[in-house]
Amino acid sequence: MLTTHPFDDDKLREECGVFGVSGAEGAAALVALGLHALQHRGQEAAGITSFDGAHFHTHRAMGHVAGNFDRDEVIRALAGDVACGHVRYSTTGETALRNVQPLYAELASGGFAVAHNGNISNAMHLRRELIRRGSIFQSTSDTETIIHLVATSGFKDLLDRFIDALKQVEGAYSLICMTQEGMIACRDPLGIRPLVMGRLGDSFIFASETVALDVVGATYVRDVEPGELVIVKDGAMRSIRPFTAIAPRPCIFEWVYFSRPDSIAQDRSVYTVRKGIGAELAIESPVEADLVIPVPDSGVPAAIGYAQQSGIPFELGIIRSHYVGRTFIQPSAEVRRLGVKLKHNANRALIQGKRIVLIDDSIVRGTTSLKIVEMMREAGAAEVHMRIASPPTTHSCFYGVDTPERSKLLAAQHDVAGMAKFIKADSLAFVSIDGLYRALGEARRGDVLPRYCDACFTGEYPTQLTDHDEQAIGQLALLDEKR
Repeated sequence: MLTTHPFDDDKLREECGVFGVSGAEGAAALVALGLHALQHRGQEAAGITSFDGAHFHTHRAMGHVAGNFDRDEVIRALAGDVACGHVRYSTTGETALRNVQPLYAELASGGFAVAHNGNISNAMHLRRELIRRGSIFQSTSDTETIIHLVATSGFKDLLDRFIDALKQVEGAYSLICMTQEGMIACRDPLGIRPLVMGRLGDSFIFASETVALDVVGATYVRDVEPGELVIVKDGAMRSIRPFTAIAPRPCIFEWVYFSRPDSIAQDRSVYTVRKGIGAELAIESPVEADLVIPVPDSGVPAAIGYAQQSGIPFELGIIRSHYVGRTFIQPSAEVRRLGVKLKHNANRALIQGKRIVLIDDSIVRGTTSLKIVEMMREAGAAEVHMRIASPPTTHSCFYGVDTPERSKLLAAQHDVAGMAKFIKADSLAFVSIDGLYRALGEARRGDVLPRYCDACFTGEYPTQLTDHDEQAIGQLALLDEKR
C-alpha cells in the first residue's frame, strides 16, 4: 500500500534515503530502523540487502518500511553483519518493483549491491551506448547504469572499476555499495546529495541524515566529504579521493524542506537554520497581522522564526491529520476538491476575524496553497497573507528531486503578483536568495561561485545536463521536420 499524503504532488519530493551498516550483528534490523527515520525521503518503496560472508540476501517491497520490514521472518532472512537499505521516490524510472533499490548484480568479481540517492543526468546517454555494446538492462532506473559501467570497465581491481564508472557519470549521487570485499560509501565531487558517517561500537554506519544515526544509537563522526570514497573492509576504514578537487555545491533545498528538522548538516542544526530563514523573511517582508500560522508540518520552524522576529503571536491555526493515505482518496473530482481538508483543517475558533500570516516552505504548482488560502477564508480570516521560506521555485531539478516539468511550476509562469492572484492571497512574498544564504551564515549569495546548488531558484546548474540537452535538441529537430 502506498501511503504518501494526497496533494503532496504540490511539494518537491524528497529524492531518496540510504542507510548502511558494516560490522554489526543483525545488521538488517539496524538498517530497517534507520530507514524508518528516513521515511520522509521516500515513501513509494523500500529495500534491504545483506551479506553474510558467503551470500547476499535481498528483500524489496512497494510501500513503507513499516509493514514490510517489521516482521521477524523478513529480518531473519536478511542474514549477515553487513547490510544497506533504501527508501525511494521515483525520480527516474517507473514506479515498479524492478526499480526498487538496493539494486543487485552478479559481476565477474562477485556480488555487487548499490543504494543510490540522487540522479545521473547523463544516464540515458550512457545507457544507449551500453546497450549498443551488449548490456542488457533489467530496470529503468538510472542507478543500474552504474552497475553496467562497473561490469564493463577495463580495469581489473573492483575498486578501480568502480572509480572508472563514477568518472563517466554526471549529476548527483550519494552511494552505499556492498561487495564481497566490503562496503563503499561515496558522494559526487560536488556533494549535491548528503551522506554522513557514524559509529556504533565497532561498526560503521552511513546514512543520508544524522536522525537515522540517532535512532539506532550511533554516534555521528562526520560527513562523507564531496568526492570522497570511504571503504570499510574487515572492520577497518580507509578514505580515498580519486576526483579532481572542486568547490562543493550541496543542495540548498535540504535546509528548506528535505531534511528532518532534528538533523544536523554541516555542523548546523536544520531546525535552527529554518528558524533563521523565517526571521529573514520577517525582516524582508513584514506585514501587519494578528497571528503567524504555519502550514504544517514543514512550515513550522520558519513560522516560529517569523513570529519571534516580528513579534506577532505564533499559533497553530491549521491542524494536520497524520492518517491520510493515498489509497483513502478516490479520484473523483468532488473528493479531490475536498481532499486537502482530509490532510489540513482550519482551527476556526482561532482564525475567525483575524489577519493571518501563513508560512510555508515553498510553492510548486500552487494548487495546495490556493486550497489552504480558501480554507482560511472559509474559516473567517479577515486577511490572508502568505510568506514563503524559500525563493520562487522557477526551474526543475535534475539531481534526484522529483520536480514537475517547468511549465507546471507556478513561479515559472507568473511573477509574484500573478502568483498571489492565483492563490487568492491578500499578499505574497518569498525570502530572497540572499536572505536564504544569510540564514546559512553567508553575507549573500556569491555571484561567481555560490556555496550551494540552488538551480531550482536560479536556473544555474552546476553540472552538464546531457540527457536534458539531448532531449531538447531532439525536440527541436522534430519541430523542424514538422515545419
